[in-house]
Amino acid sequence: MPDPRAALDTQRLVATPEGIELQLRLAGPVVRAAAWAIDLLVRLALILAFAGVAGALGILRGPLLTLAFFLVEWLYPCVWEVYFAGATPGKRALGVRVVHDDGRPVGWTASLTRNLLRAADFFPVLYGAGLASILISRDFKRLGDFAASTVVVYDEPPRRARRIPAASARPLPVSLSPAEQRALLDFAERAASLTDERAQELAQSLPSLTGGAQGAEAIRVLTGYANDLAGGRA
Repeated sequence: MPDPRAALDTQRLVATPEGIELQLRLAGPVVRAAAWAIDLLVRLALILAFAGVAGALGILRGPLLTLAFFLVEWLYPCVWEVYFAGATPGKRALGVRVVHDDGRPVGWTASLTRNLLRAADFFPVLYGAGLASILISRDFKRLGDFAASTVVVYDEPPRRARRIPAASARPLPVSLSPAEQRALLDFAERAASLTDERAQELAQSLPSLTGGAQGAEAIRVLTGYANDLAGGRA
């Protein structure tokens, strides 16, 4: 049967060494490109500010601009990612941040690695290699993310407790692994927050569970299984 974990949009479940399960929702190329564009404007503003100060003080503008460009281009993202919870101003504006694959905050080693490798991501032009890597990666990773073991995720607000909608409990027709059972429970909890079309599309992608049911009936079937897994609790 298809892996239901892969069907739940871009959400990834990560188990910490303490036994806590984290849910990470991965950020795709569009939101990451928008965050990069905002950070580019911020970096340009900083460089222009350096140039203005240099001109006003009569300092050699060329050497100062070279130093300013180096610091802003390479240290700007690292300082923000390490000291401000993984979010540069652009990422913060779009509600995303950088974390390790296991959800831990990034440190200097990971941040420097992923940002220095932006040089490789830029080739052959305009981040072509990085975009290609993001598009073919299940976790939307560019080359720097692979090297640093990092991902860019949405900075979700604290989750409110979700309930499985009431439905007649149904025994599962096939055996599911613990991870698959967790994914089924997650779907039942999340279905009400999705559009009808998306919820039905996800439910219909598991015909071995739904028996080929379509539309709202497929959702009801999966919700019944989830109620059975949850001990019949609504």
